[in-house]
Amino acid sequence: MSSRLRWTALFAAILAAAGLAVWWLLRLAPQPVLLRTDDPQLLARGQSIYMAQCASCHGEDRQGQPNWRMRRPDGRLPAPPHDETGHTWHHPDELLVQITRDGVAKAAGLEDYVSDMPAYGGTLADGDIVAVLSWIKSRWPAQARASQEKINRQALQSRGGT
Repeated sequence: MSSRLRWTALFAAILAAAGLAVWWLLRLAPQPVLLRTDDPQLLARGQSIYMAQCASCHGEDRQGQPNWRMRRPDGRLPAPPHDETGHTWHHPDELLVQITRDGVAKAAGLEDYVSDMPAYGGTLADGDIVAVLSWIKSRWPAQARASQEKINRQALQSRGGT
């Protein structure tokens, strides 16, 4: 085999290995979670889970607890509403999933933050969390949903997505 042919084969092997490495890394990179409000079965499942897991604090109509912006004597905040009067729609889908799955302190990177909101990662599968949040999102008025979709696009762009 000629020297040129060996170098060509070596170069091709290096390119193939680099391509495989890039493919593998992209495959492992976490994909953004996008809530789905157009799937009736998912929304029905989300509503059922919400009523069983969330309504006792956040209210059956997603209205939250009274005075949800004022800390109680124990320093914790009451459960916020998940309707348009709250701040849930001010956050991208991915963060809403993180908060629900991992808890507020971990999702926000606030080690000492205390909250009555449990981390549901050990209780609910990610698909169930997406179902609940999709149902909540489906109940927001069109203007809140449009604003939240803009926040989703900005979050995706800031992490290098399209």
